[in-house]
Amino acid sequence: MEAGRVWVVAGPPGAGKTTAARALAGLLMPPGALLDKDTIYGGFVAAALVSAGRPPGEREGPWYDVHVKPHEYDGMAATAREIRGSGCPVVLCAPFTRQIRSTTAWSSLVDAVGGPSVSLLWLHCDPVTLLARLEGRGSVRDGQKLAGYAEFVATVQPDLPPVVPHVVLDNRRDGIGGVLAQLRAVVGAGAGGEA
Repeated sequence: MEAGRVWVVAGPPGAGKTTAARALAGLLMPPGALLDKDTIYGGFVAAALVSAGRPPGEREGPWYDVHVKPHEYDGMAATAREIRGSGCPVVLCAPFTRQIRSTTAWSSLVDAVGGPSVSLLWLHCDPVTLLARLEGRGSVRDGQKLAGYAEFVATVQPDLPPVVPHVVLDNRRDGIGGVLAQLRAVVGAGAGGEA
């Protein structure tokens, strides 16, 4: 059986990844299995932060990057590999900041999900729009980002495109309506941003 394609929907927190990934999963035939990092690991991460005496909004930084983030991404990749083995397409939804900024890290992700037929869709969202979205959603997981917004923007670099093949989904102006039209074009044209 041929492995299902993996679609990686990446971009900074608040860029609209979950909404775009949900729409993409519904456009695929057969429909894709959506694996959203916050949905899968949100409760676990909150409990882990409490257990470790960490701030509830911590989702970036040296401690999180060592003790939590690798397990989130490794778990998503392993689950995607298992699901796609049955022929089902998979939509992975997370920032993937490290993976899209390094060809070595991207290659490791592609290997971890089971090899080729992986497409990267990157949501482009400027810092001003991103700030409005983070403030608007009012999530506790955004507390640290908002408290040090300039540092957060310097870390995630929302205007810097990935260094690996990708398709840009421009989510700066038209919101989800514009992204839906872009997704339809990508799915209708076949895979783009392929590894």
